Amino acid sequence: MASESHHKENLHNLQLEDEGQHRNPSEVKMSQIVLPCHANHCGELSIGQLLKWMDCTACLSAERHAGCPCVTASLDDIYFEHTIGVGQVVNIKAKVNRAFNSSMEVGIEVSCEDLYSGRHWRVCQAFATFVAKGTDANKVQLKQVVPCTHQEQVEHSLAAERRRMRLIHHNIMQELLNNKTLQRSISEESHDDDEALPTERTRVESVELVLPPHANHQVNTFGGQIMAWMENVATIAASRLCNAHPTLRAIDMFHFRGPSQVGDRLVLKAIVNNTFKNSMEVGVCAEAYHGDEPLRHINSAFMTFEVLDEKGRPRPLPPIKPEPQEGQRRYQEALARKKIRLDRKYIISCKQTEVPLSVPWDTSNQVYLSYNNVSALKMLAAKNSWDLSSKKNNVSLYTLEESQSLCFRVEFEMEIPAQRAFILLSDLSRRHEWDQHYTLCNLLLSVDEDDFIYQVVTPSVSKGGKYQDFILLASRRPPCDSGDPYVIALRSVALPSHPPTEEFHRGEVVCAGFTIYEVSQSVSKISYYNQTSPEVLPYISTDIAGLSSSFYSIFCACRQYLLDNIISTSAFTSSAL
Repeated sequence: MASESHHKENLHNLQLEDEGQHRNPSEVKMSQIVLPCHANHCGELSIGQLLKWMDCTACLSAERHAGCPCVTASLDDIYFEHTIGVGQVVNIKAKVNRAFNSSMEVGIEVSCEDLYSGRHWRVCQAFATFVAKGTDANKVQLKQVVPCTHQEQVEHSLAAERRRMRLIHHNIMQELLNNKTLQRSISEESHDDDEALPTERTRVESVELVLPPHANHQVNTFGGQIMAWMENVATIAASRLCNAHPTLRAIDMFHFRGPSQVGDRLVLKAIVNNTFKNSMEVGVCAEAYHGDEPLRHINSAFMTFEVLDEKGRPRPLPPIKPEPQEGQRRYQEALARKKIRLDRKYIISCKQTEVPLSVPWDTSNQVYLSYNNVSALKMLAAKNSWDLSSKKNNVSLYTLEESQSLCFRVEFEMEIPAQRAFILLSDLSRRHEWDQHYTLCNLLLSVDEDDFIYQVVTPSVSKGGKYQDFILLASRRPPCDSGDPYVIALRSVALPSHPPTEEFHRGEVVCAGFTIYEVSQSVSKISYYNQTSPEVLPYISTDIAGLSSSFYSIFCACRQYLLDNIISTSAFTSSAL
């Protein structure tokens, strides 16, 4: 259990709103006291029951925004931080973060309240995607969410990047499984231990008849109910492996493939796919049929369990012996998912200050590094405590100091279409034309049409010192909706093919980049951000102290560069958008 100070901090974060403050019109709250009928053998709230409550709250929020029935399409990764005991209160809050045509992202926060001590603590956070279903055959066009608070603005902005990540989730797995290096590492991890347990002993199959109480108001099987049934068979499979009562720690991102209705028979199958020292992955599949029709695939999910000892520490788990063919495939895919799971949790779920600067880049974590890159810049730009340090001829320098971190922002407006400014500033190979700190910029790798890795060489600040080089991931994003900015985000990564050398001092960039807003068809507001690292600070420190205006000169040169190229077409333009 967390310390008292940690609980107080969580309580402050969870109770920011009171009666006099703004409330999101789509926000829905649910509070439930945990009764024995909701609990498992340990007197703790069943995760299946919690998932039902979460899905119900999120669905009501989605329908409040859409004004019509909605169905659950997907649920992002969930990490359960704490268990909830009988007699404690579960508080669930859901609100729509952003709408995309007929789908929307709903953010869900779950906290626990102890009625006797008055303590509150966070249990989990989740993001669900719901699709609006109109009364006729035409697709529903959802109204846009208008964020009002600072936190709503941040979530609204990040929702677009999370959606991008969901859409390519399946491709990441396929690329990782086709990676020869990973295949070699998987074959090395596979073993024929004499103590390995056959996975067949963990296989579970159960059937459920969908009755009216299991359906929602649209007569479809309630998504939360399906998740609860899936969690039940997964727990049984995990228990058969360890001969103990397991604790569910995480559920991977999953998608509902199709609906189920009252009268359907829902067949649920679960099996342990692999064990990883102190945890195990259980795969679950839900299929439905009615009468003589063939089985319809409803959903598949992957759940991570631990077995805790008397002191609450994870116990070591025995290795497993997969069955030939299908069992071996599940075993290998579980190893691949473990890597993706660690990348997602480490890079995305951690606070920015907890992620090392130069995270090693590879094909399996590229989408999560891109997400971290763009989201870090958006969160930096959304901060509202910037101080104006200096202003000269409409070029403004702002600073922000917090948590032992110094950030700066350079901002100006000029006559240039936002899309054209985006194209020109996205091409880092031309940055030396206006930025004297960029001596050389080589494109090392085109990850995809929106993400690139460069080597940047900068002169030394001290006389006679070594030149510095940076390996930067550049992620560019056009607006998702009107009112969104163009984004060009930069951060350091480690590229195995380009390790540090004696020739250069390897520097690192925490978070940097541009946002470009369209003020009008011909005018743009351009902002450059940088969360300074020790290697970057010397270049800007005299400007912040008011002793020079070198950055003013650089951004005047930037403005002139944009004006000189406002009409000309570069080879980069054709592939920019």
